[in-house]
Amino acid sequence: MKLRKVAKWILISLGIILVSLSAWGWLVTYHPAEVQSEPVICSDQTPILKPGQKLKVLNWNVQFMAGKNYVFFYDLLDGSGPDERPSPEDITKTFNEVSRIIQDEKPDIILLQEVDGGAKRTDYEDQLARLLSLLPEEYSCYTSAFEWKASFVPHPRIMGAVGLKIAIISKYKITEATRYQLLLMPQPVTRQFNLKRAVLEVHMPVENATDFVVLNTHLEAFAQGTNTLEKQVNQVESILENLTQEGYPWIMGGDFNSLPPGKAYSLLQEEQKKYYTQETEIEPLFEKYQAVPSLQEVNSPDCEQWFTHFPNDPSVGKPDRTIDYIFLANNIRLGKHCVRQYDTLKISDHLPVLAEFELPSSP
Repeated sequence: MKLRKVAKWILISLGIILVSLSAWGWLVTYHPAEVQSEPVICSDQTPILKPGQKLKVLNWNVQFMAGKNYVFFYDLLDGSGPDERPSPEDITKTFNEVSRIIQDEKPDIILLQEVDGGAKRTDYEDQLARLLSLLPEEYSCYTSAFEWKASFVPHPRIMGAVGLKIAIISKYKITEATRYQLLLMPQPVTRQFNLKRAVLEVHMPVENATDFVVLNTHLEAFAQGTNTLEKQVNQVESILENLTQEGYPWIMGGDFNSLPPGKAYSLLQEEQKKYYTQETEIEPLFEKYQAVPSLQEVNSPDCEQWFTHFPNDPSVGKPDRTIDYIFLANNIRLGKHCVRQYDTLKISDHLPVLAEFELPSSP
């Protein structure tokens, strides 16, 4: 009888502990709706687009302004990277370099991934606000969405707050912003503490014409052994298909964490192939829409000039893959485009992708 009573109290106590831990985990983490509006900050003097206008977009994963002097724990497949955060000095240097590139290129629209906001590793700073303070006043319209947010993550290499965003900055008026939640990784115990990948969509009015739609995303990087990335691409494809059917001109940029179709997989070191599948998940987007870089460019003899990722893994000594893209609706006229490599190799583990394009000239 005594043993049964002891066992009963042990089970009750364990149950209370588990319920308490679950409640705590829910309270300290972020729970966005499947579709939700995001705030837009925009000056009243921000100009409106015109039909047929020529524009330039910059797409860049800025790696929370960390620079290239580190191998973070997640940069190696076994999680054994020695570093957990960048120094304040390297953060400041990287901010200045990112600002330099933006001011040199003068893009009309900026799509950024991995911008910290309230994270312990970057001293709880609002990195988007800091970057905007370094840019000309004409970048007066912006919005962002969290893809990772928690007041405490009990990972031994984190043990503190996280906050990571995707952001859109524009010289032209944005009237609304929407966040679409993407499929989460199949991790029932830890998923609330992990990244919640998303698509950020904004509408930009065009004088006497249909809105121009701009989208930004950052797909799953650690989907090995699951079909999560494939399903996220399917969600993206559905969003773009709906916009296309409704007649919107649109562009979408992001870090898709997926190789382009063709020879890209065969060019990787054997250890690096473990991050990807040979049959790339992103192929449907290449089949339907214009892409920067294009399928021809990433499979050309000069494919290295289109590499966008320079891993922090010390075994990889230079950019060796393309995983960042800009996709465009077929009613958009694509112009000059490139990956700026020559002076950006020490700024981030990703390189900026740039494209000039022209809006439809009539509604």
